[in-house]
Amino acid sequence: MRLASFVALVLLSLGVVAYAVGVYGLMPLGALVHPDMRATFQAHPIGIYAHVSASVVALALGPFQFSSRLRASRIQLHRWSGRAYLGVGVLLGGLSGLYMSLHAFGGVISRLGFGCLALAWLFTGLRAFLAIRARDVASHRLWMVRNFALTFAAVMLRLYLPASMVTGVAFELAYPVIAWLCWLPNVVLAEVLFNRTHNPSLQPTGTGKPAPAAELKR
Repeated sequence: MRLASFVALVLLSLGVVAYAVGVYGLMPLGALVHPDMRATFQAHPIGIYAHVSASVVALALGPFQFSSRLRASRIQLHRWSGRAYLGVGVLLGGLSGLYMSLHAFGGVISRLGFGCLALAWLFTGLRAFLAIRARDVASHRLWMVRNFALTFAAVMLRLYLPASMVTGVAFELAYPVIAWLCWLPNVVLAEVLFNRTHNPSLQPTGTGKPAPAAELKR
């Protein structure tokens, strides 16, 4: 990952971490959410606090799992932070997110969007865990990229919501769309970028064409 991309990833992730800690740690539950959602938040405080706390762990640790410098110089730290990321952030965050998706504002579309996000988060986290247990580092990295693309939905959600307000889109119309928009494009983009970076046939050659098959076998 390029330095500029990594720095942007860290800043956006930690920005949402700081926001979540400030809003959910220092303010009454539901203080800054839409009035139509406040009652749901207050009716399910354990689910909300569990999801927010776990997501904070995932967002705080996730970007640093992709630091090659950390993996090379602090492998034990990388492993333990990875365990916390998957075991606390993804597992607890995914289960609590799945529970809260049943009560999501916006009807069936929102509930399906956030429910599918939670299931995909749990599934990709499990695949990443099983891959590293099998010492399949390449598959582990692929599933971790997919998983963090889903973790990053927490950031995109907080970018799309104010953007929809600024553009004047009614909240009840915007929220069900954002329930899908906050994570589906992330997964597609992560897949494209990962394949472009790790698939030799997609790497540019001197002629600007894919390398011949015989050349790739060397």
